[in-house]
Amino acid sequence: MKTTHPAFTPAEYERRIKRTRAAMQEKGIDVLVVTDPSNMAWLTGYDGWSFYVHQAVVLGLEGAPLWWGRAMDALGALRTVFMASESIHGYDDSFVQNPDKHPMQELCKLIVDRGWGRARIGVEMDNYYFSAAAYQSLQTGMPVAAFLDATGLVNWQRAVKSEAEIGFMRKAARIVEKMHAVIAEKAEPGLAKNALVADIYHAAITGVDEAWGDYPAIVPLTPSGADATAPHLTWDNQPLVSGEANFFEIAGVYRRYHCPQSRTLFLGSAPQKYLEAEQAVLEAVAAGMEQIRPGNLCEDVARAFNSTLNRLGFEKDSRCGYSIGLSYPPDWGERTMSFRAGDKTVLQAGMIFHFMPALWLDDGGIEITEPVLVTNNAAEYLCNTPRGLLIKG
Repeated sequence: MKTTHPAFTPAEYERRIKRTRAAMQEKGIDVLVVTDPSNMAWLTGYDGWSFYVHQAVVLGLEGAPLWWGRAMDALGALRTVFMASESIHGYDDSFVQNPDKHPMQELCKLIVDRGWGRARIGVEMDNYYFSAAAYQSLQTGMPVAAFLDATGLVNWQRAVKSEAEIGFMRKAARIVEKMHAVIAEKAEPGLAKNALVADIYHAAITGVDEAWGDYPAIVPLTPSGADATAPHLTWDNQPLVSGEANFFEIAGVYRRYHCPQSRTLFLGSAPQKYLEAEQAVLEAVAAGMEQIRPGNLCEDVARAFNSTLNRLGFEKDSRCGYSIGLSYPPDWGERTMSFRAGDKTVLQAGMIFHFMPALWLDDGGIEITEPVLVTNNAAEYLCNTPRGLLIKG
C-alpha cells in the first residue's frame, strides 16, 4: 500500500536502515526495538501523535522493519511508512492504559513469532518513551533473550543529514525567520503575551510559500523581566512593558525537522549591561563559528566561545550548542553531541547544530542563537534573521 505523503524516497530509508544495521552489528545486537518516535520516523517515515501509548519499530539484521503499536494507529502507519502493509502490526485496545496487562506482552509475541526469542535485543533504555514497566514486561515475556542498552544508537546515525534532510531544514529556517519578523512587527507595550504567542503560532503553522508549518517539539519559550532569568518558562497573559528583557526561543518546523532560533526584545532603551552582553555574545559566537568545520571537535567550538566570552567579562556554565534535526515532543535536540568541554565528537559536513549561547543575568536573560550547518569547509548560518538584540523604541 502506498503512503499518502511519504517524506522521503524508499531508497533514503534503505540507506538509513543499512547504516543502523552496521551500528547494530558493531554492538552485537541482533534485533533493535526503537521506541523514540523521532527514531521511528527516521527509520520508517511513521508520523502520528501516538507516542503517548506504547509503540515501536523493530529492526532485525535483514528484511523490512516492523511497525508495532495500537491497532487504531496502525491505520496511520499505513498512511505514512514506506513499508508494505504486512510489516504493520497493531495490538488490541484493551492493552491501552490497563494496569492488569501491558502492551509489551504483545510485542514479545511478535518478536518470538519471528524467531527472535533467544536473540540479543537492543532497547533504548534511557528514553522518554520507554518505561521501567515496559522493560520489565519484555524481560518477563522473553526470559531467554539477552537485552542490551541501545540508547542513542539510532540518534547517532541521524547526525549527518542527507541533502533531502538539509532541504527540509532550510524550509524550517525560512519559517522561523517569519516568526521572528512577526515578533518584530507586533510586539509593543501593553500587548498581552498570549496574544503575541498566538501571532507567533499563526506564522509558524501558516509557513512560508510551499513550506507549511508543522508543530514544534517545544512550545514557544517567551519569558519577560525577572521570569527571563530562567531558561524554560512559557507565557502568561501579562502585557509587554518597556525596559524589560523578553526572549523568544522558538522553532520553525517542516515535516518534523526543526530550526530553533532565539532573539531578545527590548521595548524602549536597553540597559548598558545588556548592550555589553550582546557584543560579548556576538563576538564569542563569531569565534565559535570559526571552529565549526570538518575535522574539528565539538569541544573546540565550546573552547573558542567560552574563552572569548570570559575575556569580555561574562560566563556561561552550560553547553552552548547541540545537534538538531527531526524531533517530536518533548525535545527538539537529537540528544547526541554538544558544544561543551570534553565532547570530542569530530565535526562532519552535514551536521546541524543549534548554537545556543544564552546568558541569564540577575534581572533577565539574553538569547541570540542560531541554527548552523557544517559545510565542507566552514559553517553556515541557516537563518538570515538580523543578529543582535531587537530594540523597538
